[in-house]
Amino acid sequence: MDVLVAGGHGQIARRLLRLLARNGHTPRGLIRNPDHVADLESDGALPVLCDLERDDLRPHVGAADAIVFAAGAGPGSGPERKQTLDLGGALKCIQAAQELGVDRFLIVSSINTEQADTPGPMQAYFAAKRDADRAVEASGLAWTIVRPGALTNDPGTGHVNLAPPGFGDVTRDDVAAVLYECLLAENTIGVKFDLLNGDQPLVDAVRSLTRR
Repeated sequence: MDVLVAGGHGQIARRLLRLLARNGHTPRGLIRNPDHVADLESDGALPVLCDLERDDLRPHVGAADAIVFAAGAGPGSGPERKQTLDLGGALKCIQAAQELGVDRFLIVSSINTEQADTPGPMQAYFAAKRDADRAVEASGLAWTIVRPGALTNDPGTGHVNLAPPGFGDVTRDDVAAVLYECLLAENTIGVKFDLLNGDQPLVDAVRSLTRR
């Protein structure tokens, strides 16, 4: 499977690229900084130089079987970059997938996007993620929306909760592993779910997902 990962130098993206490489797939990471080429190559991934905020993505899609949108402006960015990258970058990836026939599309969103209408420091972030999710759902693609809680760099646990009753943490290792399993599991098509660490074995949790 040829998988193009937007935000390829991000912490979740690099973990996913390494998983794909280890399991015999063709991982390609979309990056805008040439200085990151060596990092992706060390992960076993093919670097694809493209600035999602400025460049045309379509020439770089190639033979992708799936696109994973894992890009984000980051906590130090302002509301404008949330719109141009978290939302605008996602819209560009959706459009490229539609035009070029890449049916499978996964997006890393966020838990609590329903708070997008509540004023506060996270409002612009939640609004961009919410609007990107809505665009994915309306795209006609074979989509999956993964909504992690607060991300940590703790070692992966291999155990998750995909229907949490509130807010909590999840390791980046486990988010990447869930994304990988979703790429392999057709039952996750048309499904969106929150993701925290929990008690259920990760693979079992993913395989138990169904459309609501």
